[in-house]
Amino acid sequence: MPQTILAEVVSIEAATDFVNIVKLKPLIPAPFKAGQYLQIVLSDEDKRIFSIASAPNAELIELHIGAGPDDAYPRGALDHMSVNREVILEVGLGDAFLQHESTRPIILMAGGTGFSYTKSIADHLVHIESVNPVILYWGVKDETALYAKTEMETWAASYPNLQFIPVVENPSADWQGKTGFVHKAVMDDIASLAEYDIYLAGPFKMAGIARDDFIKHGAIKEHLYADAFAFI
Repeated sequence: MPQTILAEVVSIEAATDFVNIVKLKPLIPAPFKAGQYLQIVLSDEDKRIFSIASAPNAELIELHIGAGPDDAYPRGALDHMSVNREVILEVGLGDAFLQHESTRPIILMAGGTGFSYTKSIADHLVHIESVNPVILYWGVKDETALYAKTEMETWAASYPNLQFIPVVENPSADWQGKTGFVHKAVMDDIASLAEYDIYLAGPFKMAGIARDDFIKHGAIKEHLYADAFAFI
């Protein structure tokens, strides 16, 4: 059940030229499930949706907000949080949250700042010491967008059930990892997706293409999770 709360704006820090990491401290407990999102309430008529990047057990709520100079939707939210010490949040929204009862292996796939959604789930799985094998694929346009690459590599090195695979669409000559479209990398690596729970986040177009291609590649529709599916 969504909850409306006040939260203190703790920090807004640039991770790249286009991505800001926002940390908010709820003034009262704000329960949510790993993989859910929130709305920042600018006014009664203006509520802006962002994925939660932190795990439910974290003290602070973390957001990863991608915003170029002309991106009015995220920029307006960042401006609002920059000038207000406290903001109103609606927390615990969305149906594409982690299915705790499942024992199936997990694929987390993100495009761009959709990584925040997959990070929340991965962080929670680490916290609860899940035994489900997890592969996190993060697709970006170029290497500079992999703002949490070192953090994720550290997680993967210390948590045996977690594998982290970054995928770069337009790599430099120095890039040593996977290239191309992130969902294609998933299908190249895995012969059949039939046994997996798959959680997706990123642009709606990417989510739609990935859903259709994954089903052709054996994925079971009922085990594909993305909030984007409600809109496409």
